[in-house]
Amino acid sequence: MPDSKQTSKKPSATRRSSEIWSEEEKAAMRESARERRATVRLSPEEQRAEGEREVQDKIAELSGSDREIAEGIHALVMNAAPSLAPRTYYGMPAYAKDGRVICFFQPASKFKVRYATLGFQPDANLDDGSMWPTSFALTELTPANKQRLVELVKRAVS
Repeated sequence: MPDSKQTSKKPSATRRSSEIWSEEEKAAMRESARERRATVRLSPEEQRAEGEREVQDKIAELSGSDREIAEGIHALVMNAAPSLAPRTYYGMPAYAKDGRVICFFQPASKFKVRYATLGFQPDANLDDGSMWPTSFALTELTPANKQRLVELVKRAVS
């Protein structure tokens, strides 16, 4: 009688590459590629002007609380850190220093989640010991939230 082993492993499901990324994620990646192509041959001044236009266009596309929060974040960041250059990042409003994104606004509608996010990238100077937050959920911009975000943005660019 041949020795037959049974395995406890389940057969692996075949996953098509089209199932790895959601439609929203695919759209964001296409936006990122378009953004990079669009700024390749622009001077820094032209990049800043184009970035401001694109950020304003993206904010104008939003509705409801996403738009209110995005408008508030844009004003807040531009006042707190005027050295940051507005631009889009994966189709979202973002702010860069020396070409590197420091922070970005992700509307709730972008990935169909319940809150918007202000996120910070690794070049943001937010280090605080061995662990610190890099993104903040937002459902509204209260005066206390604004004050905290101004502090974070200023610290991020310091």
